[in-house]
Amino acid sequence: MNTFGTISRGIKTPIIKEDDDLCKIVCDSIISATQKENVAINDRDVICVTEAVVGISQGNYATVEQIAKDVKSKFGNEVVGLVYPIFSRNRFSMILKGIAKGCKKLIIQLSYPSDEVGNALLDREIFYKSDVNPYNDEFTGDEFNAKFKHPVHTFTGINYIDLFKEYGGENTEIILSNRPETILKYTKNVICADIHTRERTKKAIIEAGGQKVITLCDLMNKSVDGSGYNSKYGLLGSNKSTEDRIKLFPEHGQKLVNDIQKEMLKRTGKKVEVMVYGDGAFKDPIGQIWELADPVVSPAYTSGLNGTPNELKLKFLSDNKFADLRGEALIDAMKNEIRNKDKDLKGSMATQGTTPRRYVDLLGSLADLTSGSGDKGTPVVLIQNYFTNYAD
Repeated sequence: MNTFGTISRGIKTPIIKEDDDLCKIVCDSIISATQKENVAINDRDVICVTEAVVGISQGNYATVEQIAKDVKSKFGNEVVGLVYPIFSRNRFSMILKGIAKGCKKLIIQLSYPSDEVGNALLDREIFYKSDVNPYNDEFTGDEFNAKFKHPVHTFTGINYIDLFKEYGGENTEIILSNRPETILKYTKNVICADIHTRERTKKAIIEAGGQKVITLCDLMNKSVDGSGYNSKYGLLGSNKSTEDRIKLFPEHGQKLVNDIQKEMLKRTGKKVEVMVYGDGAFKDPIGQIWELADPVVSPAYTSGLNGTPNELKLKFLSDNKFADLRGEALIDAMKNEIRNKDKDLKGSMATQGTTPRRYVDLLGSLADLTSGSGDKGTPVVLIQNYFTNYAD
């Protein structure tokens, strides 16, 4: 029996710039690393490439001016409401600048005490001890600052009410309400800026009388004056690049993963799986921040990564069906159970406690934790033995 289970290796690459041949760089880097470390490449190994270098290599950028022009084309020079942006300088500062520049006046409606991914405007204990009813109470930015003595984000030390007012400029007004339809007191032209709850927010505003209501998916979903774009997610998944532009979520990731798979088969004779990954889908138990600020974990992957695990819970079998077995007899029984398991175990007691998540979400989370977001220099991750089990 193979004594190693899943192995995740960060692969160092050259620093990737616009117009680089990313397929070649990824394949060269993996083959060089595995040869140097005497690691064999196998069928169904998974190559994970971070979305950041995909967007960079493909030049998928947009400027503040291009965002502003797209906003103006959709709303004209009108008052626009911006509902539930996440509290992030990296994710939202340049988007906010562009949207504010593209309308006559901007009303920003924030949720409280945190955004949808868990970034808190203020310490939760202070909020919970207050007399505020988050289901009904509404505030202006000044009222909220006064009520909670100018609160700041626990980790960044930033007051996001002040920061968003600064980025939006003098024609920006801040309100706080957890009822989406509150924005209609100010304007019926609305951009829903939340990520995973955007369609629910949009529906609530339309049902309450919103007239022109879009999401961030509807901005920069086509090229504006030669800009980059993302046809499915628009501005969602974008990151700050400079003080004047953002890097958008990858548009042509599917071609890249297919090309890498073909090139690796040509060079090694092995059919690997390939995916592009962004944020992992996990939550920080201390800060209570859900890391998934991208619309999905993986925007592109090869077909072999479709589906979810179909696994037995070994400790359940050991404690129940095979409670009287020990040693080699238990090992043989467990292997036989795995080899003969049903192709679809959904609903079976023997699966309880296993994780019913998609392969790409599990693999993408592992890759994100492996590569990190700082100076490791490993934008490519090689995951091996993921599709093996105790019986292999």
